[in-house]
Amino acid sequence: MSPVAVHGARAVLFAALIFAAGSAGAADDAAVKRGLEIAEAACADCHAIGASGASPKAEAPLFRELGRKYPVESLEEALAEGVVVGHPGMPQVKMDEADIGAFLTYLKSIQVP
Repeated sequence: MSPVAVHGARAVLFAALIFAAGSAGAADDAAVKRGLEIAEAACADCHAIGASGASPKAEAPLFRELGRKYPVESLEEALAEGVVVGHPGMPQVKMDEADIGAFLTYLKSIQVP
């Protein structure tokens, strides 16, 4: 292969990698947005769902601190089966696979060290 062809092939590969990275970033942005929508609809009445602020119900964990207690990914199975907890007032929350992925992507985006 000539040096010009090699250079051209590298340029095409580089452009494809940049496009793929941009597409992945856009997909993550869409997932974060969808995850926030889910949190607002299903969780915000009790939990602080954002990167700051207190929970409306003092006993409700702050979503941004969940990662301090356990890996956020560990919620995947519970969300698929329907989160049920042993206290009154907590609604059963069940999500489909796409919503679970979006919700977990959102949670990961707001975790604090």
